Amino acid sequence: MEVIKMSLLESGENYLETILVLTKRNGSVRSIDIAEEINFTKASVSRAMSILKRDNYIIMEPDGRILLTKDGQKKAAAVYDRHVTLTRFINELLGVDEKIAEKDACRIEHIISPETFAGIKGMLKD
Repeated sequence: MEVIKMSLLESGENYLETILVLTKRNGSVRSIDIAEEINFTKASVSRAMSILKRDNYIIMEPDGRILLTKDGQKKAAAVYDRHVTLTRFINELLGVDEKIAEKDACRIEHIISPETFAGIKGMLKD
């Protein structure tokens, strides 16, 4: 029987993005680091990690470290790319304050179509 992986909800994408960012910043990530970063309870983070582990987006090491799987890394990188690109677009091209641009990008990154995102990304010069 083939198992079909459901697409992640916004919260799952946010967790993966947080794991990616914390890994880049600190070298390793534990549930407590995630809870502190996003100001959620340890119980909420634990539940989310169980779901991400079940869906093969993360591996939980015996020492508590959380690692992204290949699928998790790919998804986290895509969400992070959308976040950074949209923040930059809203801030630089639309002239919106950076903090507001960041918050808006965080909402938009989960619902934007690939076509619209590609168009926005094409407008930005590196």
